[in-house]
Amino acid sequence: MQVLQKTQTIVRYQQHNGKVYYGIVEDDEIVQLSSNFTEIVNDELKYDGSRVKYSDVKILEPVVPSKIVNFGWTYVEHAKETGGKANLKEPFLFLKPMSSVIPDQGEIILPSSDLTKQVEMEGEVALVIGKRGKNIRKEEALDYVFGCTIFNDVTARDLTKTDPQFTRGKGFDTFGPLGPCIVKGVDPTNLRIVTTLNGKVVQEGNTNQMSLSIPFLISWISQVMTLEPGDVLATGSPSGSCPMKSGDAVVVEVEQIGKLCNYVK
Repeated sequence: MQVLQKTQTIVRYQQHNGKVYYGIVEDDEIVQLSSNFTEIVNDELKYDGSRVKYSDVKILEPVVPSKIVNFGWTYVEHAKETGGKANLKEPFLFLKPMSSVIPDQGEIILPSSDLTKQVEMEGEVALVIGKRGKNIRKEEALDYVFGCTIFNDVTARDLTKTDPQFTRGKGFDTFGPLGPCIVKGVDPTNLRIVTTLNGKVVQEGNTNQMSLSIPFLISWISQVMTLEPGDVLATGSPSGSCPMKSGDAVVVEVEQIGKLCNYVK
């Protein structure tokens, strides 16, 4: 079986027959792989002989992680606007359940108004871990990153302001749009993030503005929990988060990665 060279952009998708594959994006086509995620992170990209049109398949979440780790208030201005404070020594930490994850083009379903009346977006760069790590040294932290993707940390802001912790306000079903792809070989410490709501720019920032560095965050969380291949680390949101309503379209764009588009219902 032919083995492909290393590539940049990887997607996970579903064919019309219901089968799920990984593939390499080449222009408007996907080179279909027979590799699973474990093989891909070990650079074993096996081509199965098929090419499909990107528009002919359903793009799924790019990975199924064992955990989604979220670092909060890593941008000073966003911390201020949401009633928090950026800590220069360690991050604010929370987790999201896998039941919150939806893919590119998926629908963000607003909970009943009896539960929350203020749902907002937070566009972020997310890291996909490529190898198992515990007690990782900061100097080696980026070696554990397989690639980068895009995350929208959808948040019930009224709940995070009143609850003693963020699980409820961050954990509703569909509150974790992720994708559309994983891009290898980009520097996560210097990526521009732009979020638009119905075509209007509402968030704009760069990971080089974070109050805590990405290598530090990887090292710090690895002292707490073992990182496994496929785990997602969401690095935090720049300022400009604002409410969404039914019918809205929210797009998070990260340079060198692409656009994550979702619709509010």
